[in-house]
Parts: sequence; structure tokens; C-alpha cells
Amino acid sequence: MAHEGIEKVVVPGTFDPVTLGHLDVISRARRIAPHVVVAVAASAQKHGVGTSFALGDRVALVRESLDDAGLADVEAKPLEGLLVDFCHEVGAQAVVKGLREAADFEYELQQAAMNQILAPDIESIFVMSKPKFGFVSSSVVREIASLGGDVSPFVPACVLERLRSARP
Repeated sequence: MAHEGIEKVVVPGTFDPVTLGHLDVISRARRIAPHVVVAVAASAQKHGVGTSFALGDRVALVRESLDDAGLADVEAKPLEGLLVDFCHEVGAQAVVKGLREAADFEYELQQAAMNQILAPDIESIFVMSKPKFGFVSSSVVREIASLGGDVSPFVPACVLERLRSARP
């Protein structure tokens, strides 16, 4: 039987907004497979309130962040349906997710199990967060920024500029 390697992976997320932790996971996914697609999820009902940034804005911020990080060969596309359907549409063989803590693992394990039932041909790959990003989340970044705090250690420059311009 011929060995079938992983040529393309999808890194999904809401990216509301994209953080340096996200970019770390994406760059590590790039080492796993030669082709990476970032799937920016619509997540209209995330946490019951929706997202802070519109889908188009989040995709644009991810693209700009990828370019600035030297990851211009990574694609960023909106995701509005099932992740496994998106993977099939783009020809990906695996999903790469970053894990920061045990709670992430429990949630992602449930998602991976469901995805395995829906699409047994799609693998789930987990990468552990670097310790310096282990506490960084988009929601914490948004909260700190809304209170006037400095989020520059946690986000790309384009996101920092956008967050500053969004403050009243």
C-alpha cells in the first residue's frame, strides 16, 4: 500500500481577532504540511453574542497578519458551514488545532470525535501552545483592549492598530 502523506491542512478558528498565539499555531502547521489554509469561521452565535469583528474584517486581518509574519503562502478563507465539508472543498487531509490548557483539550477532543464520525478521511492534529501564548485568547485581548490596556505583546501590528481605532 502506498503511503499517503498530508499535503494540505486546515487551521480553523474564529480569529476574533487573530493573536500571536494563532500565528504560532499556523506557522507550526506550515512545518507539518506544505499547504495550509486558515479557515476563519463565521461563528455568528459564538458564546451567544456573536463576534466583535465581521467575518470579512477577520479574514482581512488574518491575511494581513500572515503577510506580515512571512506566511504569505498560507491561504485565509471564510468558513460558513461544516469544517469537514470545508476540508473536502479545499482538498485538506487534516485539521490542525492549538491547545493551551486542559479545557481546550476536552473541547477539541469532542470536536475531533464528531469530525471523525462525519469525515473519517480527515485527521485531527493537535499542537501544544508555546508557554508564552498559553494564556492568550481573543476574548482576553478584546477585554484588555476595551479597557485601554496594552495588547501589543499579544497581537500582530495590524490588529493592534484596528483595536486602537475601534476604541471610543
